[in-house]
Formats: sequence, C-alpha cells, structure tokens
Amino acid sequence: MEDRIASSVASGIIGVESNGNLAGRFSPDRDLRRVLYALGVAGGAAFVIGAAISALHAWRALLMSSFLLISFGLAATLFIAIQYVTGAAWCVAIRRVPEAISSVIPWAALGIAAVIIVKPDIYPWSAQPEMFSEAAWFKRLWLSQPFFTARTILYLLSWIIISRAIVRNSRLQDDTGDIAYTRKNIRLSALFVALFAVTFCLASFDWIMSLEPEWYSTIFAVYNFAGLFVGGLAAIIILTVWMDRLGPLRGILNREHLHDLGKLLFAFSTFWMYIWFSQYMLIWYTNFPEETVYYLRRIEGAWGTLFVLNMFLNWVVPFLALLPKATKRNPSALIKVAYVVVAGRILDLYLMIAAPFANGGPKIGIIELVMILGSLSLFLLIFIKAFRNANSFPTGDPFLAESRHYHR
Repeated sequence: MEDRIASSVASGIIGVESNGNLAGRFSPDRDLRRVLYALGVAGGAAFVIGAAISALHAWRALLMSSFLLISFGLAATLFIAIQYVTGAAWCVAIRRVPEAISSVIPWAALGIAAVIIVKPDIYPWSAQPEMFSEAAWFKRLWLSQPFFTARTILYLLSWIIISRAIVRNSRLQDDTGDIAYTRKNIRLSALFVALFAVTFCLASFDWIMSLEPEWYSTIFAVYNFAGLFVGGLAAIIILTVWMDRLGPLRGILNREHLHDLGKLLFAFSTFWMYIWFSQYMLIWYTNFPEETVYYLRRIEGAWGTLFVLNMFLNWVVPFLALLPKATKRNPSALIKVAYVVVAGRILDLYLMIAAPFANGGPKIGIIELVMILGSLSLFLLIFIKAFRNANSFPTGDPFLAESRHYHR
C-alpha cells in the first residue's frame, strides 16, 4: 500500500486532472428540499399522533425507522473502510456518496437512544424481569436495564466517533493533498472493521433479537449484517446514480464503477439468502419448540405472504436481474434493482420487529407508513446537506486519477 501511494505521488497522480479542474459543490433543487422537509415533518407528526393513540406501535415504528437509517450509515462507513484497508482504488471517485450517507449515523442514533431510554418497555424483559428462570442468570444479567443502556451508548458513540473521523480526514485531504490523511484513514478503517464486527453483532442481539427474549439464534447477527450490507449497497447505488444524473458525478461515474457495484449487490444478495436459508433450515430440522416459535409467528396467515415476498425482494429479483452483465452496467436497470432491494430491506426489518407485537395478521397502518416515508426523507435531507458541504469527489486523494480512469 505504501508503495502504491508513493508511486501515485511520484507520477503526479494527486487526485486532480491535468487541466486543474476541481470538483464542484452540489446545489440541490429547492423544491425538492421543500418536499423532503414537508415529508419529514409529516413523519414526526405521525409519530406524535401515533404515540398518543398507540404508544407501543409508534415506538416500534421509531425503532424500525432508526435501525433502517443507522444500517445505511454503518454499511456506507464499512464500505469506505474496506476500500481503505484493502487498498482498492476503483471507488475513490464515488467515495463522497457513502461518506455523505454515513452522516445519518448520529441522527439515527438519537432515535435508537430515545427508544432504549424513554420507552424500554417495548422489550418484554424490561417490563417482566422475572420471566427468566434461575438457570438463565446470564441472560437476566445481560438484559438488565442499566447494562443494556450503557452498551447502547457505547455502540453508538464508537460508531459516530470513528465514522466522523474517517470522513473528516478525507475532506481535509482535499485542501492539502497530504497522503498522511490516507494513512490515518487506513488505520482508522482497520479499527472500525474490527470494532464493527463485535459491536454490531451485540447490537443485533440487544435491539432486535431481545424483542423475543425466549428465542435465540447463533447466526442472527450474521443475518442482520447481510441485510445491513445489501441494503446499504442498494442505497449507495441509488444515490450514486442520482448524483450522476443531477450533475455532480457526471463524467466521473463510468460503466466499470457501476459494474463493480452491481457485482457487490449480486454477491451480497446471494449471501443474505444463504444465511437466511441456513438459519431457517437448521431451526426447521432440529424442530425445538423454543426455536420454531420465531418462524411460526411469521408463516401463519397473511404473515406467510410477506415471509415469501421477503425472499423475492431480497434475493430472487436481484439474483435474476443482475445475472446478465448488461444489467450491472446499465444505470437505469441497476437503480431499479436497488429500489427493490431497499424495499426488501424495509420488509425484512418489519418482519423482525413487528411480528412480536402482532396479535393476528400484520397491521400496516398509515402512521407506520408515514413514519417510514418521513425517515427516508430525513435521510435524503441529511445526505444532501453532507454531500453539498464538500467537493463532489475527493480531489486530494492520491488514487483519484486511477479511479476516474478505472477499467478492466
């Protein structure tokens, strides 16, 4: 890696084209921002109204919305970190997109912290600590409210601090072109990858699996990671294509970038399905009542339709659509597949979070729909603000020219 950096600098590849043109700043349409603000306010109003009508459902929807957004932010940060650690140069030109996506982490963290601190009784173990037997002493200790809250704060702060540091170094490099910032981000990225592997695993157990404390799965965290990354890749694809169409990345994004993003989406969609099947098959095969209860709740009645639809949105559609090379290189086709995957990610979270609260079939009300729409609008507003506050691509990165002329 050090040799590659030195070689790039020595050959004059310092992230600026030979004509000296630098990346411009993004200026989004004001009407678009007004619409997004209106939808965001509507989402907040829906939460307030929902909390007054049915507090449990409103706070559950807030947990789902916040987990969705923080998943986008963490996936984007992980995407950046992997590129730094592996020395991959192909994505440098489009790196400002995942950097801007990662800006949603602090805001989504506020939503998760609010649920844990203000409404902990959405978790059955919080309202009924006596539900655990004497034999389950460790589970009782692990799911004690003070320890649970302290862990949540630790997870959130560690993610915010490291992700902000990586983005800050990347943007400071625009002004100086100092390769020291690349070296700093390589070290920070290695730290983030290791820390993320542990903290997101535990956060998945804490925030999602403990909604059904009588159930457990040893690969649940891996399943959540697969969903997080495939949903995050879809979000990166959508916003990268948007930025190309709106102008900031026009002439920067090429078919090779799209091809690699499409291959990653194809691969991790299949990985998601592999983990989904592994968890389901092992629980079905052993047929232990304390494990099968999870799936029984999700295959009965109307839940069964959503259960099957989940597989189609997250794997069948992207697998079949992305098999041809042409689809992965076509921005219009690729973005449509990414929309389907984001819808699948939302449905997957709904199945994980809503089913424990349901009495009977799924009940998707206007409150939940408006809150999801509002949270996505908030996500786009945060993305737009973060993207417009920096150059559209990292002009000081030593591998920018290599990325702009990337081909296989």
